[in-house]
Amino acid sequence: MAFGTQDDTDEVMNEINMTPLVDVMLVLLIIFIITVPVMKHAVQVDLPQASSERQPERPDAVLLSVDAQGRYFLNEAAVQDAQLGALLAEQAAREPQPDLHLRGDKNARYERVAQALAAAQQAGLRRIGFVTEPKEPR
Repeated sequence: MAFGTQDDTDEVMNEINMTPLVDVMLVLLIIFIITVPVMKHAVQVDLPQASSERQPERPDAVLLSVDAQGRYFLNEAAVQDAQLGALLAEQAAREPQPDLHLRGDKNARYERVAQALAAAQQAGLRRIGFVTEPKEPR
C-alpha cells in the first residue's frame, strides 16, 4: 500500500443508498396501515336536541348615581337618603333581578359611595357594577 494512491475500492460513491430510505418508508406505511382504521372508529354520541325557545329578556339595569355633592339619583331621579334603601329593595324584589350600575362622581366623598353600596347590598341586590369612563388619550 502506497500513500497517496487510490485503489478501486476507495472511489467516492456518487449514488444515493436507497436501502435506508426504503426501510423508513416501509415502517411509515405499516404505522399508517395500523392507525388509520383506529381513527375512523369514532365514539358514537347521541346528542340532545336543543329547543328554540326565546331566552327571557333581562330587565333594564338600575342606575344609581352619586354626584359631587353626595346626592343620590336612582335612574336619573333625585332620591333622599331615607328612601334609598326602600327603593333598592323594591328593585331587588323584581324577577329577574336587575343589575345595579353604580356611578360615583370622582369628587364625591368615598363615604357616600360606600353608603350607597352598603344600601344596595342590604336591599338584596346581587349584581352590582361600577361605571367608569375610559381615560382620554393624551
